[in-house]
Amino acid sequence: MSSNIQSMLSLGALMIFGIISLRFDSAVLQNTEVEVENKVYLTAFSLADDLLEEIKQRAFDEQTVVFKSITTAALTPAQSLGKESGEVWPNFNDIDDYNNYSKPVSLPHAENYTVICKIHYASESDQNVISTSQTYYKRVEITVNSPYLSNELKMYYIFTLHSK
Repeated sequence: MSSNIQSMLSLGALMIFGIISLRFDSAVLQNTEVEVENKVYLTAFSLADDLLEEIKQRAFDEQTVVFKSITTAALTPAQSLGKESGEVWPNFNDIDDYNNYSKPVSLPHAENYTVICKIHYASESDQNVISTSQTYYKRVEITVNSPYLSNELKMYYIFTLHSK
């Protein structure tokens, strides 16, 4: 009879050990998944930040490449934001040349990413609102996509005429 009790206790201990072992393996696997996902998002953020730093080196507008005092009416019309005829990356000279710019990135440890940029004028009273007319604010939206991202990464930045 006591051997039956010992057998039952041993069996119970083995079951508890098995459950703990499964939970531990699951936790380790989940931590590895989170670590890989964090690296993917960090890479996406770095790609977006690299493009933003490149854009920061450009003039606010085609009309301000050679800086001068200017009214909003003299700035590039909202419908015409984008590169001028004959301009090609990396020789853009102003911020809105990056409107609709897209760049695939496939490097070791950064495969199958796509960086997309949109430029809009922003409302003077609320820079989160897109303006259909010229203002002294341009809103840059950089999106990074990858099959490894569960959600695309979006980064926004507001430029003012005097942000250089």
